[in-house]
Amino acid sequence: MNDWYAHSGMGSLFGFLLGSFVSGGGLYYYVLSEYKVSNELLTEDIFALQAAVQRIEGYVKTLEDKVLDVSKKK
Repeated sequence: MNDWYAHSGMGSLFGFLLGSFVSGGGLYYYVLSEYKVSNELLTEDIFALQAAVQRIEGYVKTLEDKVLDVSKKK
């Protein structure tokens, strides 16, 4: 039979390459899914920060208007 195939290391090499390919593919999809999750969380945090900055801008504008009103009354 094909004893040269088993004894030449071709089976071992093929197994190694197949295992490397499969584990590399699995790792790629795992990292990709983790990237998507972290990207979504970061996007949510950015929107929350943007809303907080807009609220603070509103507060500062209100304070500036009150200071102008007080300074005009003097």
